[in-house]
Amino acid sequence: MIDLTWRVFSQTGNIETYLLMKELENEPNNTITGQTEQEETSMDSQL
Repeated sequence: MIDLTWRVFSQTGNIETYLLMKELENEPNNTITGQTEQEETSMDSQL
C-alpha cells in the first residue's frame, strides 16, 4: 500500500497523498505479519 501511495505522490505531487503514506508508515499495526499484499488483497475481495 505504501508503494502505491508513493507512486501516486511521485507522479502527481499531491501533498495529501504523501501525508497518507507517512500516516500508513507510522501505524502500529502496519508490521510485517508474513502476509504479502497479494494475500491481503485476495482476503479483502472475499469480504
